[in-house]
Amino acid sequence: MEPHTDATLVPPLASEPLPRPTSPPQPPTGHTTSTAERGAFTLAVCTCGWSGPARRSRDLARRDATRHPAG
Repeated sequence: MEPHTDATLVPPLASEPLPRPTSPPQPPTGHTTSTAERGAFTLAVCTCGWSGPARRSRDLARRDATRHPAG
C-alpha cells in the first residue's frame, strides 16, 4: 500500500473570538409544561420548577400538565 501524498493544505481557522452573551440567560417567563418518564411512571413538569405527582397513566400526567398554568 502506498502512502497518500496528494494531501491538500487547509488554511488555518480565523482567530476571531466567539460572541459572548451580554447578560446572563434569564429563566423562561410563563409556564411551559411537558411530561417526563421515570421508570414505569410519568409526571408532568414545568419550566418554573413545578412537578406533578407520578402517574402510571400518561393521559393523567398530560392532564396535570394542562391544568398547572391555570392553577
